[in-house]
Amino acid sequence: MRYLSILFFVSLITNAQIKRIEPPFWWEGMNDSKLQVLIYGDNIARYKVKSKGMDLINVERVENENYLFLNFNLSFQKKGFYDIDLYDSFDRKIDNYSYEIKSREKGKKISSFNSSDVIYLIMPDRFANGNQSNDSHPDLTEKVNRKEQDGRHGGDIEGIIKNLDYLQELGITTIWSTPLCEDNDPKVSYHTYAQSDVYRIDPRFGTNNDYKRLAENLHQRGMKIIMDYVTNHWGIEHWMIKDLPNKDWIHKFDKYVNTNHRKEIHSDPYASKKDKKELIQGWFVPSMADLNQSNPLLLKYLIQNAIWWIEFANIDGFRVDTFPYNNPKPMVEWVKSIRNEYPNFNIVGEGWMHNTIHLSYWQENSPIADIKGFNSFLPSVMDFTLNDALVKSFSERNSNWEGGMTRIYKNLQNDFLYTNVNNLLIFAENHDTNRINDFYPELKDYKRMMSVLMTLRGIPQIYYGSEIGMTGKKENGDGDIRRDFPGGWLTDNKNAFLKEERTIEQNNYFEFTKKLLNWRKSNEAVHQGKTLHYTPQNDVYVYFRFLDNLRVMIVVNNSSEDQTILLDRFEEGLNGKYNGIEILSNNKITLGKSLKIKAGMVKIIELN
Repeated sequence: MRYLSILFFVSLITNAQIKRIEPPFWWEGMNDSKLQVLIYGDNIARYKVKSKGMDLINVERVENENYLFLNFNLSFQKKGFYDIDLYDSFDRKIDNYSYEIKSREKGKKISSFNSSDVIYLIMPDRFANGNQSNDSHPDLTEKVNRKEQDGRHGGDIEGIIKNLDYLQELGITTIWSTPLCEDNDPKVSYHTYAQSDVYRIDPRFGTNNDYKRLAENLHQRGMKIIMDYVTNHWGIEHWMIKDLPNKDWIHKFDKYVNTNHRKEIHSDPYASKKDKKELIQGWFVPSMADLNQSNPLLLKYLIQNAIWWIEFANIDGFRVDTFPYNNPKPMVEWVKSIRNEYPNFNIVGEGWMHNTIHLSYWQENSPIADIKGFNSFLPSVMDFTLNDALVKSFSERNSNWEGGMTRIYKNLQNDFLYTNVNNLLIFAENHDTNRINDFYPELKDYKRMMSVLMTLRGIPQIYYGSEIGMTGKKENGDGDIRRDFPGGWLTDNKNAFLKEERTIEQNNYFEFTKKLLNWRKSNEAVHQGKTLHYTPQNDVYVYFRFLDNLRVMIVVNNSSEDQTILLDRFEEGLNGKYNGIEILSNNKITLGKSLKIKAGMVKIIELN
C-alpha cells in the first residue's frame, strides 16, 4: 500500500506540471487593477491554488480540467516576484510558479499614429532576411522555401531593423507590419493571420525581444510602429484551439459554416438574425477557428494580450484585422479597455466595405450607428471607398459626370458621415489588393495617384516596394502581390535598398516618393487642415487644404489633353494668395488669371 501511495503521489506531481501561464508577467499601476492569469497543465483544475503576496480574489474552473483562471486584485500591488502554489487535497504542495509584477517605465508616453504620419505596410517574410539562422525552426512545421510562391521566404524582424535608414530616407514615419506572432500552419504560414501563439513572436521572424528592439529603434528615430492584431480568429494549430477551455470558446456548427462576408449586415435595418449569425460566427476559412468574444474569459484574455504587447514593446497603435466579423458588443469593451489604459492610443479597424454609409458606422460616435444605439469607440477605419475611387479614377480619362476625378470628388462629399476625417486610414493598395503599379504601369500615373493620396485628408499608407515600381497581380495568386523586395536577401543580384544598385526606373520612383513624403512631413495644412474642393471640369480636379494662414492648392489634370484653368473660379480657395512654390518641381509660381497644366499631371502649390 505504501508503494502504491508513493506512486500515486508521484503521479500527482507529474500531472500537476504547469505548462503555461499567461500573461507571463504583468505590471503594477495599471488603471484596471484586475488581472486574470491563465494556468494550463494536465488535470490542473483538481488542485487548490494559494498565492503569497498577491490578492487572489477567486479561482474559476471551466469544462476542461487542464485550465485554471485566477483572478487577482492588484490595486496595491508592488513590483516583485510572487509565488503561485498548487496544493492537492492533502494540502501537499504539488507545483509552484514565481509570477513577476514589473514596474512600469517612468515617463512613458504613447503618442500613437495620426494624420501627420505616412504608414509603410510590410509583409515581413517578403521584405528582408536579416538573420539567416532563423529561416526555419525545429518546433514549427513549415520550413523556408523561397522557390515556392506561397512558402516562407525568410524575411524577418532583423531585416526590417537593418533597413530603417532606407525607410527614414524615404520619409516614412510609421511601420505597420502584418502579424508577427507564431503561425504554425503547415502551409502558407508566412502571412501569419492564423496565429498559433499570441504571446510569442514567430521564431522564424525573431524573438519577443527582437520585436521590442524594433520598436526601440523606430522610437529613437522619431518613428512609430503599428501592430496588426486579430481578434476574430486564431489558427486551428493554436495550442488552445487544440485543447479548448470551454466548448463555447469558438463558434461551432453541426457542419462547417463559412462567414458570408456581408459586413453591411450590422448597419442594415432589414438584416435577418440568421445572416448576422453567419457573418459573426461563420469561419473566415477552414484553417482559422472563429473566436467567441462573448465568452468573458476569452474576452479578458484578448484584452490583456493586447495591453501586454503595448506595455511590453511600447507599440504605437493597432490595425485590427476583419473588425466587423467580430461580435460588436464585446469588441466595444475590448476597444474601451485599451483606451482606458492608453487614452491617446489609435486603433484602426479593417472593414472592407464599398459604401461610405456602412463604413462610417464603425468610427466612434458615428451618426449612422447612433440611429441603432451603437457606438464602436473605434477611433479609425480604413477608407475602402476612397481606395475604390483612387484605383478607378486615373484610368477613366476625360470623364466628367461619374468617372475620373468625379469619383474622388463624390467620395469626399460623403465625409460628413465621419466624426473625424483626419483619422481615416487612406490607401491605394495593400497586401490584399493588386499593386497599383500593375493598374498603372507608367511613372506619371504613379505620381498622379501618390500626389493625391498624400494631400487628401486622413493618414496615408503605402505598400512596401511600390516606391521602387514593384508590381504584382492578385489573379496570379497572393504571393505575386507579396513578392520579395529586391536586395533583401544576400543572394539577390541587385540591392534596391541602395541608390547605387537601383535601376534608373527604380530611382525615379524612389526619388519622387522621397520628395513627396518628406515635404508632407512638415505640412500642417495637409495634416490637420480643412478641405475645400471644386467640381471637376474637363477632368481637372482642384482642391485646397488650409489651416490658419497655411494653404496648399492641388490641381490634378486627369485628362489626355493639356488644360488651362481660369483662376477667378478659385478665389475662395486662393484667399488672396497668388504666389507659391510648386513642390514637385521646386518652381516658383505667380498665379495670374489662368494656370496651364499638362495632360496627366499634378501640381501641388504651397501658397505664400
